[in-house]
Amino acid sequence: MKSIKQLKPTTFFYSIFGVLLIFSSCKEKSEKNSDTLAMATTTPVVEVPKKQLSEEFKKYWYNGTAEITSYKLEQARYGEIREGSAVMIYVTEPFLPEQQVKADNSHKTNIPVLKLNSTKNYITGIYPYSIMTSSFYPVHDNQHAIKVSFSSQEWCGHVYAQLNNREDFEITSHSYFESEGDQDYSMEKAILENEIWNKVRIDPKNLPIGEVSIVPSLEFIRLTHKEFKAYNAITSLDTKGNTNTYTINYPELERTLKINFENEFPYLIESWTDTFHDGFGDNKKVLTSKATRINRITTPYWQQKSNKDLSLRDSLGL
Repeated sequence: MKSIKQLKPTTFFYSIFGVLLIFSSCKEKSEKNSDTLAMATTTPVVEVPKKQLSEEFKKYWYNGTAEITSYKLEQARYGEIREGSAVMIYVTEPFLPEQQVKADNSHKTNIPVLKLNSTKNYITGIYPYSIMTSSFYPVHDNQHAIKVSFSSQEWCGHVYAQLNNREDFEITSHSYFESEGDQDYSMEKAILENEIWNKVRIDPKNLPIGEVSIVPSLEFIRLTHKEFKAYNAITSLDTKGNTNTYTINYPELERTLKINFENEFPYLIESWTDTFHDGFGDNKKVLTSKATRINRITTPYWQQKSNKDLSLRDSLGL
């Protein structure tokens, strides 16, 4: 089997095209097969210097709670807008650098991360979609996300995909389609759209601005069946009143993502829009998915699993 470094760039990118493509209609079939490629080495990469944390940051993010924000969701799917809900859960936690999972115990080699668990729930016709993406980004803002995981469940089946940041980006995918099956890949590192949502909350002054290469979100790649790679993007950060808008435009994908957040710490995300070609065949059209904040609370949710805690969901409008 050829290694990643032996493959020509074109061959490599088309090889990983099938990594995350799970066709969400039972009648859809995968059009491309990929060879399983060797995983990259686990040798750690050299990190850039850590950015210092302000006392304001420590007070907000290390107070023993998580920040939970609910959103009214209007999601484009199959050429129509679907109503649903989205939730973003931000919390800091210690992360093991080699195993790349949450640490059970305190140790000097642990990496402190700002974790984002992002969920979406909506209905397409008779059957529901449940989507979750997790990104683990160093609070010191000195390397790419250490890990990103994605899962989607609907009545046809489910898919799980995971990206690990080691010497290269290592990607593993599990699919219910025979043509995709269980696959492992690696690719050169690039900015991840998934990590942008963490960077916004840490320090938006460090967001990439201008013409850059960005790997679209795992969710977008899966739902639109695009090739898994870094795409050329044009990014900007604009301010209007008390709101900043970070924009990512992908010319090749004809897609524009806008994230609207407060321009003062802790840079709360108020809404976002995602405009792209949605649907297949005659149903394909340009639509805009939207999310607008309902409510926000800070609470140690992992301790609130009793029936008496159900009222907290009411406070989030869920």
